[in-house]
Amino acid sequence: MYKVIIIEDDPMVASINKQYVELTSSFHVEATFKNGILALQYLQNCTVDLIILDYYTPQMNGDEFIDQLHAAGMTPAIIMVTSANDAETVRRLISRGVTDYLVKPFEYDRFKAALERFAKRQEELKTSASASDLGQAEIDRLFSVPDVSSQSAPLTKGLNERTLGLIRLFLSEHPEEVWSSEQISEQVHLSRITVRRYLNYLVETNELVSMIDYQTGGRPSIKYRYSGK
Repeated sequence: MYKVIIIEDDPMVASINKQYVELTSSFHVEATFKNGILALQYLQNCTVDLIILDYYTPQMNGDEFIDQLHAAGMTPAIIMVTSANDAETVRRLISRGVTDYLVKPFEYDRFKAALERFAKRQEELKTSASASDLGQAEIDRLFSVPDVSSQSAPLTKGLNERTLGLIRLFLSEHPEEVWSSEQISEQVHLSRITVRRYLNYLVETNELVSMIDYQTGGRPSIKYRYSGK
């Protein structure tokens, strides 16, 4: 089980990221922090494998956090999840050893791919640790970063990644239950029309299973169940 902390000052984004991480069974979020200072205090007594870091947080930005982290001799992997997408910042953080870089808003599949890359790299490092010397093929595997650009379908025009994440989060927390669009609308506090658009998208991408309920006492109703695919 990989231990993870999240540094994110937006509570809703932090919650969604936490749920995204824990949808992958080999990861567990140990704690979330609204800034790097609190995270560094935690890391003085606790070790983690991975940090999900927003570059822009109060009191300490991403570069300053990495400075303090390395000064303390700590070397956990870092995945940046941030709106900072200017070329200079991206190049600088990659050169400083950031494992992956996600620009907000991002799709769940891209987030999942970042975790899978990390896990694959860790497993390869464990395997290579038992060898005294590595051949070029083994070294190439350790440095390779697979292209996942073709794995994620573009979000349908007019849909918002944050809203999609909110609905996906709710459904993933109730995987065995069946819901109508009206019930989901009440739970996530969005209009029925809006919810139906996102449900249709999730059905198209095979994350939801839809079925017709004829036992309503009136007109048949469409119900949805989360499949998690």
